[in-house]
Amino acid sequence: QVQLVESGGGSTQAGGSLRLSCTASGSILSFNMLGWYRQGSGKYRELVADVSTGGRKNYGDSVKGRFTISRDKNTVILQMNNLQPEDTDVYFCSYNYLREPVTDAWHGTWGQGTQVTVSS
Repeated sequence: QVQLVESGGGSTQAGGSLRLSCTASGSILSFNMLGWYRQGSGKYRELVADVSTGGRKNYGDSVKGRFTISRDKNTVILQMNNLQPEDTDVYFCSYNYLREPVTDAWHGTWGQGTQVTVSS
């Protein structure tokens, strides 16, 4: 089993910045992806950004150019710049050992979620 501990989140005004951090521990496989999703308005959580142990990064279209994902071993950092009110959501750290979309059969692990609120 994998455990994820999140930190960061909070509130800022439009144009501001926040930083999210997540550290994974437990039965971590040698190949994996760590990242961040947000709840969105649909049934399944939507990708914000993730990064594999090999350094491959993926970003959701709505955050490209504003957010930066990085990792140091089993800690993943999401630097969020130029935040907009539309970014307001609950953000969840994610661990997975498969490249797969989020479905009811998703094989990964979720963090507890942290609130990001952007005013104006």
